[in-house]
Amino acid sequence: MGLARVARCVREDVAAARLRDPAARGGAEIALLYPGLHAVWAHRANHWLWMHGARFAARAGSQMARWLTGIEIHPGARLGRRFFIDHGMGVVIGETVETGDDVMLYHGVTLGGRQREGGKRHPTLGDGVTVGAGAKILGPVTIGAGSVVGANAVVTRDAPDESVLTGIPAKPRPLRKGEDTRGLLRAPDYQI
Repeated sequence: MGLARVARCVREDVAAARLRDPAARGGAEIALLYPGLHAVWAHRANHWLWMHGARFAARAGSQMARWLTGIEIHPGARLGRRFFIDHGMGVVIGETVETGDDVMLYHGVTLGGRQREGGKRHPTLGDGVTVGAGAKILGPVTIGAGSVVGANAVVTRDAPDESVLTGIPAKPRPLRKGEDTRGLLRAPDYQI
């Protein structure tokens, strides 16, 4: 990857964070203080190592990034452009995860597996998917483009494009035109 391409990716990532995080104050703050971006940038380097056969170095780099950021991304995962993790503590992304572009995860999200067999065992997220805090997407499921997974949902089945997934187990429903899904992305208030 050339230096110009790396610089373009960094600018895109900072712009994506600024667009998605209303608390963002400026590019320097985002670049220096956002652990979600640091984890993604480390992942890109580790993924390059993984793809070029330096698997031990890639795993060592991913463990160092996990230690520094609290975000675990396996170096085999394939992340799209402008992938953003807001806050990020406790995020786990498995080896065979694939995402489209403009995907956003909140803290505590797991993109994990459900079986021990080899092959594709982790989720695939389409372009523009947003996953709320604490949600778990498990197994080789596909979440269609433009979908929203609500906070604390547990997803174990495929969902079509433009879906809203909530509940345990999560059930998809169509996203209504103009629907404001921001409330789905926060953990619900539990009353005792």
